[in-house]
Order: sequence, then structure tokens, then C-alpha cells
Amino acid sequence: MSSTLTFERQIATNWPTERWQDEVMLVAVSGGADSVAMLLALSRLRPKAAGGRLVVGHLNHQLRGAESDADEDFVRSLADRLRVPAVVHSGFVAETASQTGRGLEETAREVRHAFLAATAERLGARYIATAHTLDDQAETLLMRLLRGTGLAGLAGIPKARAVAGGGIGLVRPMLNIRRSEVLEYLASLGQPFREDSSNTDRAYTRNRLRHDLLPQLARDYNPRIVETLANLATQAEEIQAALRPAVEELLKASLRRNDASGFELDCSALRTAPRHLMREVLIAAWTEAGIPLQAMGFAEWNALAEMAIAETPSKRMLPGGVTAEYTDFSIRVQRP
Repeated sequence: MSSTLTFERQIATNWPTERWQDEVMLVAVSGGADSVAMLLALSRLRPKAAGGRLVVGHLNHQLRGAESDADEDFVRSLADRLRVPAVVHSGFVAETASQTGRGLEETAREVRHAFLAATAERLGARYIATAHTLDDQAETLLMRLLRGTGLAGLAGIPKARAVAGGGIGLVRPMLNIRRSEVLEYLASLGQPFREDSSNTDRAYTRNRLRHDLLPQLARDYNPRIVETLANLATQAEEIQAALRPAVEELLKASLRRNDASGFELDCSALRTAPRHLMREVLIAAWTEAGIPLQAMGFAEWNALAEMAIAETPSKRMLPGGVTAEYTDFSIRVQRP
């Protein structure tokens, strides 16, 4: 079987066409190999008589000058050739990062997610599709392991999740596909793609993992390290799913407030729970408030759990300028 048919068959298995063919689906396309392959496969799989439509979403991060603009031009041209409408937005990531004091990677992620969510809502889209691969899953898991993570972090990138606000699902139809398979697919179609020069910059942790640590682990310890890490993520997600009803029940009993500014939990409901459930409830409340998780590790979650137990007024700073305060039998977490 050709690499073209094999790749598209995997996409169709992971994300059955009948689920989305009659819906509006926003396809996040950066111009890189992964997102270009996903757009091509989805456009080829979509029946001509389908009632829905694909829409390309491209964020120009304005981080690489003319190179970023060339990425935008490439995506526009590809969308035109495929006869797929495109929504393009300029997100001034460097300026936003400077104003908020956050890192470029974290800011870029937040700006991108906000753009995709707002665009999907405006278009009435049912789904947003992003092109994360099995390699992305392994890199994410390894990065979290090195930083120090809990069970939720071990679950890695989910195959699908609801976008804040409800009604829109974020799906990742390539999460079990290797990056090498993506490149084979594009080569089989003679389809070019854009290379992001920042992807080789060793100043970024993910790039060092991708280009240095993972290849070394594969060469010297386990040739299937990517699959091994992805399997660990799958098992952690299964355990998370089993825990979810207990976490949701405890969150419902303890949650006093959860909004864009942060959240407040009643510690009298929390402190009798097992420590692992307390941490999971804190993570769930944090996630629902839309506060970035990237810099939070096991030590930070455990410290928050200890604050809830201590019954002593206290306050601490957390990564990203987030503050946590215990007072009046409740713990309040505020984003900057």
C-alpha cells in the first residue's frame, strides 16, 4: 500500500470522516510539514457532496520578520489551491510577552489558542483540528518528566478535549502518527512545506529534546523511545479517566469561584481527601480557570495541597506570576 493511502487511512481511522464531513471544522495550519499534511489529508478525505466545510486558520506570530510573512503567503496560496477559505491573523507575540513578563513559547501558545477559539466561535465551527504527532507527544511527556510532573502531566497531550466555553471540540487526528510518516506522505504527493528556522534554535527546551536528547535515548538506550513514552501517556490517561468521577465530585463540593481571574476552593471539603485527589482537584480548577499549566510541576501542586491542609494563613508566588493565598478556610489562586 502506498504511503499516501496508508497515511490517509490512519487519519480516517483516528478521526472518522462521518463525524465531521457535515460540520464546519477549523484546521490550524502553520505551513510546517505536520499541519500541511493534515490539511491535505482532510481535504482529500472530505466527500465532495458533504454538507460542512473546512476552514484554514493561520496565526502569523510576527516573530521572524519576512520569514513569518512568507509562511503566511504560503498558507494562503495552499488554501487557495485546495479551494479552502482561510482566516489569517497577526498575533504580536513578542510585544505581548514583553507586556506580561511571560516567555515567548508560553505567550505564543496562549495567543494561538485564543485566536483559534475565537475564530471557531465566530465561524460556528464544531471542531478545531491541530496537527500534533506521536513525536510531539513524546517530547511533551519527556519535558514534563524532566520538569517534575504529576499524573495529569504524564497523560500528555489528549486526543480530544473541549475548548473553553463549550460547544467546540479540539481534535488531534495525527497523535499516533510519527513525523517520519508525515514527511513520507508529503513526498509522495510532491507537496512542499515551510521550515521554521526557530525549530533548530537550541535556546528552546523542546528543540534540545527533539534534536539532542531523544535521538541519544533512541541510539543508546531504546530505539522505540518515542513509542514507549507515548504508551506511558496512554496508560496515565486511562488512570486519569478512572479518577475523573471522584475528582469532579470533590471539585463540585469545594469550588466557590472559578473565572478568568482565578479560582477559590473551600479547604474544609478538600483536606479530608487523599493527597493525590487534592492535587488532581487543584489541577482541574486551575485548568478550568484557563491558567497556563506549563511551568507547574509536582512540587508546586504538592505545595498547594499542603497550604490547603495547614490551616495557617499563608501566601506564595507560583510560576507565571500566579499567587496562591490561604485564608478563612479557603485557598485563592489569582492569575496576574
